[in-house]
Amino acid sequence: MKKKHFIRWIVGILAVLVIIDFGATLYFYQVAAIRNDKPVGQVAKTSPNYSLVQQFDKLDKSTKTLSNGGLKLDAWYVPAAVKTNKTVIVVHGFRQDKSAMRMYGELFHQLGYNVLIPDNRGAGDSQGQFISYGYYDKTDVIAWANLLTKENPQSSITLYGLSMGAATVMMASGQSNLPSSVKNIIEDCGYSNVWDEITYQGWSGYHVPAFPIVYGVSLENKIRQGWFFQDASSLTALAKDKLPILFIHGSKDTYVPTSMVYQNYDAVKKGTPKALLVVKGAAHAKSFETNPSLYRKTVADFMEKYN
Repeated sequence: MKKKHFIRWIVGILAVLVIIDFGATLYFYQVAAIRNDKPVGQVAKTSPNYSLVQQFDKLDKSTKTLSNGGLKLDAWYVPAAVKTNKTVIVVHGFRQDKSAMRMYGELFHQLGYNVLIPDNRGAGDSQGQFISYGYYDKTDVIAWANLLTKENPQSSITLYGLSMGAATVMMASGQSNLPSSVKNIIEDCGYSNVWDEITYQGWSGYHVPAFPIVYGVSLENKIRQGWFFQDASSLTALAKDKLPILFIHGSKDTYVPTSMVYQNYDAVKKGTPKALLVVKGAAHAKSFETNPSLYRKTVADFMEKYN
């Protein structure tokens, strides 16, 4: 009789743990991957770069759209002041939309480039229920590059991304169908792969261990989106990258750890031109605002050399 009670007690505890784990999985999946239209990361009015936002707002913009993966996607397009074939595709980060990238749009506009700033799937004016951390977004970036190239076969394109957008352009770099019109890549504070970033965030932000929660959330993502967190890797893509690439990161980044930029840098295919800028004292996605002149010069020199 005591043995039966013991077994029931154990089964009851296991059932409770399963329910708790299931609930936690759904909660963290909601936080990590379900669309939320309250964007973060807007440039503060106190930022040394806020004037760039104000200047960008005064520019004439047109809207471009395309369909990819069954979703209608939206982007701003700003032509250069002097006609050019050179265009920068500017890709925003996690839970942002294109409006958060206005200071970068203005930077590239001032450097003489056409600028295309898309809303990622699941953000802004683009369709989509889920955030895909670059896994599907990389195909969207390629679709935008193809659209620009179709409109102007002489296009010379730079891919620029911030945070999740940086991981997106790194992942795109390893795709065999990336058009030859894409000439170089600039990534700012992108993660090495989704599994490591979410595992890191789970522990640093919530003290949640990888097992069982992150494994459960990754499985939930496989069920809903068709891919495990381990499947989305900047490192794997960079090992195939043939395009010149500039890596930027803040030395005080605790959101995407600074250590990841060195992993990404080292992963680049041997023989591919690459450069690295670690901005002293900069937190996550704050390198441009921490040292605007160094950031501008580094980006301008790299683009002049490789685009």
